[in-house]
Amino acid sequence: MVKIAILGGSGYTAAELIKILLRHPHVEIVAVTSRQEDTPLVSDLHPSLAQRINLRCEPFDVDRLVARGVQCVFSCLPHGASMQTLPALLHRGVRVIDLSGDYRLRDPNAYAEWYGECHNDLVNLAQAVYGLPEIYGDDIPSAQLVANPGCYPQTAILGLAPLAASKQIDLHSIIIDSKSGVSGAGRTPKLTTHFPECNESVAAYNVGQHRHTPEIEQVLEDVAGEPVQVLFIPHLIPMDRGIFTTIYATPRRPMAAEELTEIYRDYYGRAPFVRCVSRLPATKDTIGTNFLDLTLRVVRGRIVVLVCEDNLIRGASGVAVQNFNRMYGFDERTALL
Repeated sequence: MVKIAILGGSGYTAAELIKILLRHPHVEIVAVTSRQEDTPLVSDLHPSLAQRINLRCEPFDVDRLVARGVQCVFSCLPHGASMQTLPALLHRGVRVIDLSGDYRLRDPNAYAEWYGECHNDLVNLAQAVYGLPEIYGDDIPSAQLVANPGCYPQTAILGLAPLAASKQIDLHSIIIDSKSGVSGAGRTPKLTTHFPECNESVAAYNVGQHRHTPEIEQVLEDVAGEPVQVLFIPHLIPMDRGIFTTIYATPRRPMAAEELTEIYRDYYGRAPFVRCVSRLPATKDTIGTNFLDLTLRVVRGRIVVLVCEDNLIRGASGVAVQNFNRMYGFDERTALL
């Protein structure tokens, strides 16, 4: 059994992570930490976990975690807090899967530009592996620090990777239109996610400024082997969970949808959680699962890729467990639906 701890246990991603790990045959959850002043039961924070886990949230203490034999930590801390907290664990030899954005961008200058603060853990940033199994799967088993990918970027990257790898599209005119359920904004109350503000309303936000933009471009540049530029526009849509992304790309030559589908099915032939479907996907098709569904169409000479996922599972906690399985040599699908 691998003894694990979860940092930042009060949020939505932590709740989903606990649910998945409770059914993992090779995992023992030994600690859940919280930055709250009191020490509530995990099941008080997340009533759906009542009679399923009997741990109290506790303050973060690296010595206490190491003394309990913690081998791997899932960090659900927000960006900024992760790079302040995780170095002490990594120094003690603990393996870490970080669900924040702190270790996703390899260039610390890009991090400063898009996150608005300087990165203060350059040593661990340099050794972090980006945790998208379909692209970096061979690097994950030996990693000590895995930077879990963002929710939006997974739909964009996996929606474009086969075309970028085969150089089938213009890499400088890509448009990515994404819509996310409100849970993507986290559990902390905000005016924009207050029910009367967001219900029965769809709104774009961070237009041209969303920090997932450089993350998408970084990975697609790895895949393509040359610079990539995307126009990424996110939207908040009044549903609890789910992401739907529509991608528009210009092919370098005329292509039919059938040819594109074959390219994608060949590229993802060994990816157990990417489903290349012929139907038009919908967010409800993936809710509660680690699957990412996508399909392709050609409209007036443009390639249109339609992608959806559950932002809390595939977009966060599910892919974190997928990474964990690869790190420890378990079947990639273990505990995942």
